[in-house]
Amino acid sequence: MARGVAPGTRLPAERTLAASLGVGRSAVREALAALEILGIVVVRPGSGTYLRDGVSELLPRTLSWGLMLGAPRTRELVELRGGLEVQAAQLAAQRISDEALDRMQANLDTMEQSLDDLKAFVEADAAFHREIAASSGNQVLEELLQSIRSLLRIWVDRALTDEGHAAAALAEHTEIFRALKSRDDAAVTATMRSHMKTAARRLLAGYDADRLEAGE
Repeated sequence: MARGVAPGTRLPAERTLAASLGVGRSAVREALAALEILGIVVVRPGSGTYLRDGVSELLPRTLSWGLMLGAPRTRELVELRGGLEVQAAQLAAQRISDEALDRMQANLDTMEQSLDDLKAFVEADAAFHREIAASSGNQVLEELLQSIRSLLRIWVDRALTDEGHAAAALAEHTEIFRALKSRDDAAVTATMRSHMKTAARRLLAGYDADRLEAGE
C-alpha cells in the first residue's frame, strides 16, 4: 500500500490486506480498529473502510502504526506498552479475582499445548494479558493497552518465530501468574517488568529484520 493515497479512498478488503502483509485477518481487523480510534480511517458498514480527509500522509504501506510513524515511534510505543503492562499488573495484584486466575490458568494451558502452533499460542498470550488489564480495575488503562496492542499486533504476530521463543515466553507468563496468584506486589512487578523487556527485544528484532529485508 503506497503513501499519498487520496482522502476518501476505499482500502482493500481484509482478506487482500492480510495476504499482502503476510498476517492473519484478525491482525488486520485489530489494526483497522486501532486506526479508526485514531481517526485515520472511517468504517462504513456494508461499504468498507475509507481513508479520512487530511490524513493520507499517515497511511502506511502496511497497517502498523510503527511503520506509519517510523522506527523511533515504534520503539516508543513498545516502551509505553511495557510501562502500562507493569502498572496494570501491579493494580491486578490486589484486585484480581479467583475467576480471572482460573481463566489465566486456562490461557497458560492453551499456550503449553500450542508450542507448535504459534498462531494459537499468540491468541492465548493476548488473552492472558487482557485478563490482567481487566483485573486492574482501571478501564482507561485497559482501553489504552488494548489500543496499543492492536497497533503493534502485526509485529507481535511475527515476534515468536519458533518453539524456543514460545517456550521462553510460556515460562515468563507462568512466573507472572504465580506472582499474581500469591498477590505478591514485588514479584508481580519484577516478573512483568522482566517479561516486557524480553518481549520488547523479540518484537523489535522482528521489526528490524522486516525493515532490513525491505531495504529501509
